[in-house]
Amino acid sequence: MSLKYLAGGTTLKYDAQRCTGCGKCVEVCPHAVFTMENGKAKLVDKDACVECGACRKNCQFEAISVQAGVGCAAAVIGSLGKKKSPCCGDGGCCG
Repeated sequence: MSLKYLAGGTTLKYDAQRCTGCGKCVEVCPHAVFTMENGKAKLVDKDACVECGACRKNCQFEAISVQAGVGCAAAVIGSLGKKKSPCCGDGGCCG
């Protein structure tokens, strides 16, 4: 089960026409927002996006745009004092 943040509040946009099916977005997304279907990425859970920017950074074909840091920053702040890692695991995908 993926955590949900703000319904309809993410800046994530995906252009399937530009997708070449490399699968990098599926590989790097910490919340399984994308999956592979019929040789292309498919956006399956947009509201689970924490806007860390990992998918955009790794898409060489500009099929993905997202305002990185917005959702991830909120998750980092929300995790403070809870003695657990923020949404992005070790923070390596934020930024």
